[in-house]
Amino acid sequence: MLEIIYQDEHFVAVNKPAGMLVHRSWLDKHETQFVMQTLRDQIGQHVFPIHRLDRPTSGVLLFALSSEVARDVMPMFANHDIEKTYHAVVRGWLKEEGVLDYPLKEELDKIADKQAKQDKEPQEAITHYRPIAQVEVPHSTGRFPTTRYGMVELKPKTGRKHQLRRHLAHLRHPIVGDTNHGEGRHNRLYRDHYDSHRLLLHASHMSFKHPYSKQIIELRAEFDEVWHRLFGEFAWEHPHR
Repeated sequence: MLEIIYQDEHFVAVNKPAGMLVHRSWLDKHETQFVMQTLRDQIGQHVFPIHRLDRPTSGVLLFALSSEVARDVMPMFANHDIEKTYHAVVRGWLKEEGVLDYPLKEELDKIADKQAKQDKEPQEAITHYRPIAQVEVPHSTGRFPTTRYGMVELKPKTGRKHQLRRHLAHLRHPIVGDTNHGEGRHNRLYRDHYDSHRLLLHASHMSFKHPYSKQIIELRAEFDEVWHRLFGEFAWEHPHR
């Protein structure tokens, strides 16, 4: 059963679990559980995707309840009229907040992705980042006996594929648990010492002006048990409180 965090006559939003695909994909032919089908069965009506979250990312995922609503709302995402906030655990300590304006080339999936054309020019990609917590753990990943990690708040101003993961890797602060753009020694440390087997990237908040009621809608997705365990382990304050 999915956690529904918002529903009206036009929209439904859920807190997507990490590791769950949004919809069927030829890249994962053996998967049998998807957010779209599970939510459809749960509420008894069809849902229409408006945006996407990568399989390993958890958090706010918004659907339309008709194709007409989906058509009306798509431009809001394209025009960046919807504000999204993510939280991530990264290697090292980011010292100050900033804005990374670093264009990204379209990225190929491991299996040939016919949609990605590598001869295209890099596309604009902008991310605002802000460090909000730090920790130094008594485990070595190299020369030093301890290793530093930080929790950061991320606000993407564009929506490129894997933008946050690629931008943090570009800053040399890869997201813990990222098997494509991260570092294996840090991922192993979290698996071995903190029982964390997931990408530590969570879509925690979304806000937008409702296209029909004109009210500001605020959607918040609670962190899962892995995150809560880390909050306790590292004495980090819950970002929503």
